[in-house]
Amino acid sequence: MRRRNVFDTDALRLLDAVARTGSFTAAAAELGYTQSAVSRRIASLERRAGGPLFARLARGVRLTPAGELLHRHARIVLNHLAKASDELAGIHGGYRGRLRLGAFATANVALVPGALRAFRREFPDVETVPVEAPSGGLLRRMREGGLDVAVVSDYPSGLPYDDEVEMIELAGDELLVALPGDHPLAAGDGVDLRELREETWLEAAPPGRRTMLGDACARAGFTPRATVRIAEWTGKFGFVAAGLGITLVPALAAWAVPDGIALRSLGEFAPRRTVSAALPRAPLPAARAFVRFLAEAVPAAPAGAAGGQPGR
Repeated sequence: MRRRNVFDTDALRLLDAVARTGSFTAAAAELGYTQSAVSRRIASLERRAGGPLFARLARGVRLTPAGELLHRHARIVLNHLAKASDELAGIHGGYRGRLRLGAFATANVALVPGALRAFRREFPDVETVPVEAPSGGLLRRMREGGLDVAVVSDYPSGLPYDDEVEMIELAGDELLVALPGDHPLAAGDGVDLRELREETWLEAAPPGRRTMLGDACARAGFTPRATVRIAEWTGKFGFVAAGLGITLVPALAAWAVPDGIALRSLGEFAPRRTVSAALPRAPLPAARAFVRFLAEAVPAAPAGAAGGQPGR
């Protein structure tokens, strides 16, 4: 029978450090080893793995395909061990330890900061580690054991079902249209989506996926004329302010919209996203508590979002 390889956690931590830093020397400094010790340990790990895990380059190292596979599994193991440590701390010492919380970009405008401030007041001994990423990436990281709680939404193209993750709906959030302040339709209280059929839209939808924008335009009887792929909100706002396109903005993020941009409701054609909290199957007590603070922190849409002054 072929002997099965056994990888100890110290070796996996070393593999992770080298993969992250791209250098034996940098990994040695991070972990308190000598560079020669790192080289010997990696060579030993490669023998156990049955082949090279790193390609030695003129400057630094790069994971081989085998190294990428083992590193992916190593991250899952190390994340689960870290979570076990946090759970033990919570059991033996109450709400202590570390809470790794993720959120998509616009949730960090008002929702997460409000909840985090209240949470830290009640649980000052919990170290909170915020992570920002798109919702799909947050769910992948949670499945790998890298997050304890996450704020996700089904915008722009929905979320995959995952029976390993518990979803708790926090709010329905209307998507408003952001127009340049001098746009002819910016002066009204609302906009009929059909009047925007000739506009250039700014969005960063996954290629080949249906989007809320596309579905809303279909209900209004047209296909968006053109879209420009802009991912970051600051970039979208810059393009809108310059009159280079228009975009959808969640009402929860209306506070972040700069001067020179008008937010208007699309009325009957307005898309709505669902904002939810995601928890792993066996959540930390602190994660469950943070969801309560998220629910309490859901802000009302600002009064000017649908009918305020143009340019805001």
